[in-house]
Amino acid sequence: MARSSSGFVAGLTAAAVAAVAFLAYQASANAPADVSAKPRTPASAPSSAATGGPRKPVKDPLAVPADSGRGARVVYALAERRVWLVDAKGQATHTFSVVPSTVHPVPGAYTVTSRSGSVRGSDGVQIEHVVRFTTEQDVSIGFSAAVDGTLPTPDPARKTGGIRMKRADGDAMWTFASIGAKVVVVA
Repeated sequence: MARSSSGFVAGLTAAAVAAVAFLAYQASANAPADVSAKPRTPASAPSSAATGGPRKPVKDPLAVPADSGRGARVVYALAERRVWLVDAKGQATHTFSVVPSTVHPVPGAYTVTSRSGSVRGSDGVQIEHVVRFTTEQDVSIGFSAAVDGTLPTPDPARKTGGIRMKRADGDAMWTFASIGAKVVVVA
């Protein structure tokens, strides 16, 4: 009788394994293709330890640099080759990319010292809406737009101070940056 009861137990075990396998198959067949697509509740979200630490906020590439001061100002980021026109509340009203000159201003705070509606640039190109704010290496440095609308890379063999922008951006700069306006240059 011992042999028949062990066979009986083996049969029950085999039936139980088969039933569990069948139920697992049905569950997987009815699961969504991407189980991770379901929204996570705070209780099921991975901990910061499991994900390698707290996530850093993603920096908005068009955000005004934090180290650029306060109040109304023109901000020129040398490394980003970008300018922001910032209102008195610290909000950017306009931002745009620029083509830097061969002579760069030293990071710091300046004021607009002179403006010209239309002149010939140090590179020989006819320019408009020139807003100058400093001099480096005996070269006047300022923002300008080529009248022909081009944004060529300056000849590295020439000392130029024109930070070039598109004509529409030049219009915005001309309206915003009058004599005495603050210009902040950041690395």
